[in-house]
Amino acid sequence: MPEEKSASPDRIPAPRLSRRSACKLGIATALLAAGRKVAGAVLPLTAHSAPATLNSNSISMTSKPHIAVIGAGAFGGWTALYLLRGGAQVTLLDAWGPGNSRASSGGETRVIRGAYGPDQPYSKLAARALVLWKQHEAQWKRKFFFPIGVLWMVEDDGTFERGSLPFLKDAGIPFEQLDVKELARRWPQINFEKVEWGIHEPQSGYLLARPSTQAVVDQFVAEGGEYRQATVAAQNLESGQWKALPLSDASTSNGSSIVADRYVFACGPWLGKLFPQTVGPHFISTRQEVFFFGTPAGDPRFNEGNIPVWGDHSEHFMYGIPGNQGRGFKIADDTRGPEFDPTSGQRLVSEDGLAEARRYLAYRFPGMKDAPLLETRVCQYENTTDHNFIIDRHPLNQNVWIVGGGSGHGFKHGPALGEMVAKLVLKDETADPLYRLARFAPNSAK
Repeated sequence: MPEEKSASPDRIPAPRLSRRSACKLGIATALLAAGRKVAGAVLPLTAHSAPATLNSNSISMTSKPHIAVIGAGAFGGWTALYLLRGGAQVTLLDAWGPGNSRASSGGETRVIRGAYGPDQPYSKLAARALVLWKQHEAQWKRKFFFPIGVLWMVEDDGTFERGSLPFLKDAGIPFEQLDVKELARRWPQINFEKVEWGIHEPQSGYLLARPSTQAVVDQFVAEGGEYRQATVAAQNLESGQWKALPLSDASTSNGSSIVADRYVFACGPWLGKLFPQTVGPHFISTRQEVFFFGTPAGDPRFNEGNIPVWGDHSEHFMYGIPGNQGRGFKIADDTRGPEFDPTSGQRLVSEDGLAEARRYLAYRFPGMKDAPLLETRVCQYENTTDHNFIIDRHPLNQNVWIVGGGSGHGFKHGPALGEMVAKLVLKDETADPLYRLARFAPNSAK
């Protein structure tokens, strides 16, 4: 969060406007009221249209702080929207667009649940996020949240699940503790071998990933934000000495730059490359495989509504989502995979991964044995070493914020995190120590 409260000192004073320029400004203002954004030229702009050219010498015509948000995924998109609603002038940038296949916020679906084990703040954050997801669904008249329930299957001591119970209660998230007999009665299509008990969150479920990510950016533009598809070209972000952020995009032949009062980098798995000293040692992008299997024809037992989202702490932590907008019965192994380059990595699943998914499917869901494979995906988790988010200023540049480290569980928190980060940035406050970079220091308190 920046210490500086005034506009950037690099901005030059506004020149006197000619009558012709004043007329153009009046037209631009009228277009803005109609939901269009002006940046250098009067152009219609939606979240999927060609971006307008932004000159690094652009002059702010208001006293609003200008904030650039880099990354239009779940963290960046929601943060940009709440910054805009908080009174800032906001420019949102993304290299390939919201919900693209390289992004951690791409793909079909994400789980939204409250169980998070002991010693964490995330159950309350998830509860707040769910309220905001529902509010925005109602406001935008779009369907993103599917409350089909979440089931946790517990083997052995269940440290994670038992540790979750007081946090679920404190966050006001409804749940049931069920013994194995009750589990088998409710969901006979699941083989509960080795399962001792379970937690059922009846009002949790799953979210649509790509469509909701794109909808947030669409709404951001509709409310007056500026979105551009552009890539950060800077190589010296760690120095703290730069005054403008160089960009590379299709709108200019030689690239351009952007000058803002504050910058929020919410670049998911690319954060470690952009900030190799500050973030890199505490951050890794891992390769994760996802499989979608076809349910038996005419057999509704494995459709959403008849089976919840589920998590299984067995040999590996496996999870799955039924339905997925007709794409199939989703299965994934939450175990962190090998290191992966999100830009150039080939997104083909491995034979070993497929074989293990088939083995597990036949074991835990016998009615799905030999089910056809419909689709696969390779995505990535951007993991911090302690699996907690990063929300902090850059140590050498107080106008730069770093927001990321979703660590495979960040998507659900998008609206609540965006609300929180916008407040921190606009009010010049400091994040909770759990999220700050100082926690990685060798002698920091645990």
